[in-house]
Amino acid sequence: MAVTACQGLGFMVSLIGIAGIIAATCMDQWSTQDLYNNPVTAVFNYQGLWRSCVRESSGFTECRGYFTLLGLPVVGFLLAVLGLAGCIAATGMDTWSTQDLYDNPVTAVFQYEGLWQSCVRQSSGFSECRPYFTILGLPAMLQAVRALMVVGIVLGAIGLLVSIFALKCIRIGSMGDSAKANMTLTSGIMFIISGICAIAGVSVFANMLVTNFWMSTANMYTGMGGMVQTVQTRYTFGSALFVGWVAGGLTLIGGVMMCIACRGLAPEDTSYKAVSYHASGHNVAYKPGGFKVGTSFGSNTKNKRIYDGGARTEDEVQSHPSKYDYV
Repeated sequence: MAVTACQGLGFMVSLIGIAGIIAATCMDQWSTQDLYNNPVTAVFNYQGLWRSCVRESSGFTECRGYFTLLGLPVVGFLLAVLGLAGCIAATGMDTWSTQDLYDNPVTAVFQYEGLWQSCVRQSSGFSECRPYFTILGLPAMLQAVRALMVVGIVLGAIGLLVSIFALKCIRIGSMGDSAKANMTLTSGIMFIISGICAIAGVSVFANMLVTNFWMSTANMYTGMGGMVQTVQTRYTFGSALFVGWVAGGLTLIGGVMMCIACRGLAPEDTSYKAVSYHASGHNVAYKPGGFKVGTSFGSNTKNKRIYDGGARTEDEVQSHPSKYDYV
């Protein structure tokens, strides 16, 4: 009785600890603004592991996720790389389907098949594999699975190359943040399609195995009383299927994270306009980007200047503000 109570108490304490760890990981109050020198403030800042937040005195709170180098782009990139590696490994594995040993756990020969060859392993440990020397003779479903896996790997490889150049730590020429954001979005979409292809290919093969398994089972048990009439080789799920499912999921999640991260990489549009001011003895007009249009020094003459495609004087420029001016 005491042992059972101790086990139950330990389970409850562990469960509470796990819930606390999850809650602490998701909380945004990992660091808060110090109010020692300024106890009354209109804005209060606090940060968590995943985002930073601002709370105004009115009660309005706004949070923004970390879209930096160590945020979603890199995490999505790493997940996509792991997923792509898993897809390549699953495609090359020979254990997509393995012999079912439920009715015969002890056997001298163990058979397993992949997408490209079938193998036999003897009890002595010797294994022999034979490739499929035909294309048209293979089942249509198997060829479809091959195509899905190959397309997924190709799209994942292209997305990987694009995402490498989209990282903020890599600069190529005068590439801006908007171009990197577009490249991140493109690579994310490719990773999503790649993950979907991998999951679809593995699922189609699994469905084919289930169908053949139950058809073989129905043919084995016939006659009165369900007596065994014939013994047929049945195949079940191999380890390559689980590797493919996990790899496709990782690639898909990585692609989604990169698509979300592109929002933080894109530069925000600003509504700032140009500065146009009149200084003592020095008239200067600026266009967006800080480019000087013209300069004149202390004289009462009105110098002509080309501005917005027409000739205007300085007084006209000052009295008729254009779309580039702001106060």
